[in-house]
Amino acid sequence: METYGTIDELNAAIGLARSFLQDETIDQWLETVQRELFNIGSILATPQKKEISTRVQLPSAESLEHTIDKCDEEIPPLQNFILPGGTKAAAALHLARTICRRAECHLVALKEQEIVDPEIAKYVNRLGDLLFNLARLENYRRGVEEIQWS
Repeated sequence: METYGTIDELNAAIGLARSFLQDETIDQWLETVQRELFNIGSILATPQKKEISTRVQLPSAESLEHTIDKCDEEIPPLQNFILPGGTKAAAALHLARTICRRAECHLVALKEQEIVDPEIAKYVNRLGDLLFNLARLENYRRGVEEIQWS
């Protein structure tokens, strides 16, 4: 329950980030992610996972990789660690990223107790990276300079 509750919290945090966005492309990418997170949540919340996994499409981490690559083509490469923040949308995306990492930790623990499709863990892992890149892209497109950690 803790795992899919955290997935639900992540989905809500992404919804909050979307409410601040002005960038239609990023918003569309995140809407897709929200739909995929609902699928993951329903799979994790169903005791007989085999039944639902035949009805609910498991998202692919490959689509996230493709979006990460698109971000990397536009944003400057990192030279240092950066402090989370920037626009309201970027700050909310950074918050969603931290929730995503917590969800990933819960998934690792759950895998010790139950069978969890490895694609779910892979997806959530890549999603954390995507949320980081989207926060950076949001700041870059809005002309907000990232604050480097020193």
